[in-house]
Amino acid sequence: MSEHDREQELEDFLILRELDKPITEAELEAAGEQSGEALSTLRDEGVGIRWVESEVLTTEDGDVTGTFCHYRAESEDAIREHADRAGLPATRIDRRGEPLEGE
Repeated sequence: MSEHDREQELEDFLILRELDKPITEAELEAAGEQSGEALSTLRDEGVGIRWVESEVLTTEDGDVTGTFCHYRAESEDAIREHADRAGLPATRIDRRGEPLEGE
């Protein structure tokens, strides 16, 4: 199967990652590296999963309280496996609907 065909089989998921306690930007960067390593390993194992983007949730002081991530994956199980391997919370996982039209 070509990379293009595999990509078309992936579904869009949105993941809320709520942290038990706020972390620093440096700790967030380290978590991002762990996430990338877990993604690479899963893809090497034949799992269809790809990170698209993440929004960072912060306190007024700039500490990170969580992220809201967009992934493309073959299943919700792939999203959960990635979170487990990366040591990241997956507080909520939902399929992404059609974006709203705005101003």
